[in-house]
Amino acid sequence: MKTTATGLNLRRAGERGQADHGWLKSQHTFSFADYYDPAHLGFRSLRVINDDVIAPGHGFPTHPHRDMEIFSYVLKGALKHQDSLGNGRVLKPGQIQLMSAGRGVTHSEFNPSSTEELHLLQIWLQPRERGLQPSYTEWHPRAEHATAPKVLVISPDGRDGSATIQQAADIYRLQLQPGQTVTHELAPGHGAWLHLADGAMTLDGVELTTGDAASTEQAGTLTLTASQRSEALLFDLH
Repeated sequence: MKTTATGLNLRRAGERGQADHGWLKSQHTFSFADYYDPAHLGFRSLRVINDDVIAPGHGFPTHPHRDMEIFSYVLKGALKHQDSLGNGRVLKPGQIQLMSAGRGVTHSEFNPSSTEELHLLQIWLQPRERGLQPSYTEWHPRAEHATAPKVLVISPDGRDGSATIQQAADIYRLQLQPGQTVTHELAPGHGAWLHLADGAMTLDGVELTTGDAASTEQAGTLTLTASQRSEALLFDLH
């Protein structure tokens, strides 16, 4: 990971771990499964960002999780989710489902299309404590979010219609048009991680392209400006 003169730590897309299972092509920002890099084990409570492309008619069969906050952000296609809490959903691009695995839950994730690939981000954060009651929540964009450059999608208290996470983490979806700028105030003691899902932008003057990430633990104003239409997730971890 490279540190810039402005104090940003960069994680370039091409440096991520790679996995090709035929039906699943995945890029791992942090150590995951057979990919292990002691320099990239996570960032604060953030443990997994997997950039997954799933072939039509394939997916993850029912499997268990515990003591982890797990959410999926759909970029392209459709995601069919079922879990032992009784939830069954088909999520479309821009929608989020968040599962607090707590003391134990099983789920499956599947691409229900027979023709179109599914592209999603699979993200895990550690919960605030172990052994919590499992739960499930979603975030769906409303009409006013279509042109909003920065929207809170996940928070500890579910404010502003966000999905609820069992961790001190505020997560924002950014959608910027070319030339558009948005800022974020990072409070003392917090850490920020930006993952650029698509497009091109600068963060405090540092250029980022699709799949790149940047992090900082320096309090102050973060300034993001898009040079192309861009979509990103910004994690503010307390």
